[in-house]
Amino acid sequence: MATATTIDRGTIERIVRELVLKQIGGPPAQPELVVSISARHVHLTDEHVETLFGAGAKLTVMKELYQDGFFAAEETVMVVGPRRRMLPAVRILGPTRPESQVELAYTDCISLGINAPVRLSGELDGSPGCVLVGPKGVVDLKQGVIRAERHVHMSPEDAK
Repeated sequence: MATATTIDRGTIERIVRELVLKQIGGPPAQPELVVSISARHVHLTDEHVETLFGAGAKLTVMKELYQDGFFAAEETVMVVGPRRRMLPAVRILGPTRPESQVELAYTDCISLGINAPVRLSGELDGSPGCVLVGPKGVVDLKQGVIRAERHVHMSPEDAK
């Protein structure tokens, strides 16, 4: 009488991967472009960085972004909408800008009760506002909440 042998999941995945790679003739080529999504984030002015994080505060680079000179900051803020609902830790992207803005996903807007228009980044006229809360202060944005229009950031080399 034969006994059943169990094979762990990792072994099964390795065997399947090897068989698939053998069928297609080797591993796929590395992609030439990296594609990512940025669903929600905040851009701040120097003045608002100081209001939210304290006098003399500067954004701290957590991770460089694919777009040269841009980065995800260590700092986050709470975004509060008119329904008094909030998103507790929304990442700030740097460097600072001439006008603060908040870019949210459609579902974030529903949750917060904000009717944010779909716009290109920086096109803020007539957009709704929100409240930003940091560890050292609060900023009441009168406008600047948008849902980002679909777009691509790439270098001239990648565009070729």
